[in-house]
Amino acid sequence: MTTQGIKTVLHPVSDLTEAKAVYTALLGVAPQTDSPYYVGFEVEGQHIGLVPDGGPQGMTSPVSYWHVADLEAKVAEVTAAGATVHEAAHEVGGGRVVATVIDRDGNVLGLLQDR
Repeated sequence: MTTQGIKTVLHPVSDLTEAKAVYTALLGVAPQTDSPYYVGFEVEGQHIGLVPDGGPQGMTSPVSYWHVADLEAKVAEVTAAGATVHEAAHEVGGGRVVATVIDRDGNVLGLLQDR
């Protein structure tokens, strides 16, 4: 099963207002999504998200999300190869489902499926 590549990267931030200003200047566009719990930018097919205080998932560093056609199958494939489930698959809105796994070195890898 193939993946569609990394198209989403989420960054934990301590001050959403300050981070939004920096990323707006860096990317040269205003946020597409702008709420107290998430700010998201779309730039040339890439989604950059800002998550205040690491969100409910407790992010401590950026997490890259590989877009996949079948999330459940990909989770099964990577766990069979030695990864462990960090955050079970769940919907985050708009039919989007995400999960995270941890590789053998402790890196958090995101998986994302749009339904």
